[in-house]
Amino acid sequence: MSGDNGSNGKQEPAAKPDNPGVPIVKYKAELRKAIRRNAAEPDINFLNITAMLDIMTIILVFLLKTVGESSSSVPQSEDMTLPKSVVDTQPAQEGVTITISKSQILLGDNPVVTLPGRKSLAQSGVDAKHKRSGANDLYIVPLGSALQSARETDKLLRTAKGKDPSFSEAIIIADHTTPYRLFMEVLFTLGQTEFGRYHLMVLQSKKD
Repeated sequence: MSGDNGSNGKQEPAAKPDNPGVPIVKYKAELRKAIRRNAAEPDINFLNITAMLDIMTIILVFLLKTVGESSSSVPQSEDMTLPKSVVDTQPAQEGVTITISKSQILLGDNPVVTLPGRKSLAQSGVDAKHKRSGANDLYIVPLGSALQSARETDKLLRTAKGKDPSFSEAIIIADHTTPYRLFMEVLFTLGQTEFGRYHLMVLQSKKD
């Protein structure tokens, strides 16, 4: 016949894919996955400061609470025995901790001043070499310097917690034999470094 073009009525077979065992749908799906894997990640052109500040505030509040709780449990020793009191108020949970033992003054866990004998402390307090202007001065220079640094940190913490940053609080842990003169020197130094509220740690004793 003239319309067969020499094919004798037979059709040519369709072209086969390179891998006839892989369905075309699955092949396309794998291709799309490969394209997504190889796509370049978009550049980050911003930094979410608000979220970072929220995280930092939570961490600071947690640290403050931890410090407050740890100050409520003070180990007793020959160098440190707390005074007893019949007060039944809860101990302060916030504040910079100052420890006055028989032998030294500490800010937090860091020793600041080594103390002389009790007789000398009762008469003139801390050694004159640690005073601002001689033995009769009440300002303890090493303690004041350490408190100034602690005050700057506490000011930021109080601001972050929405509290009044114009003053800071201190928790005083003093041995029951601390001379009055030494105690007044510590309080005076606190006042000079913008610590306007103090809490004295005591042991609760039974009422008569």
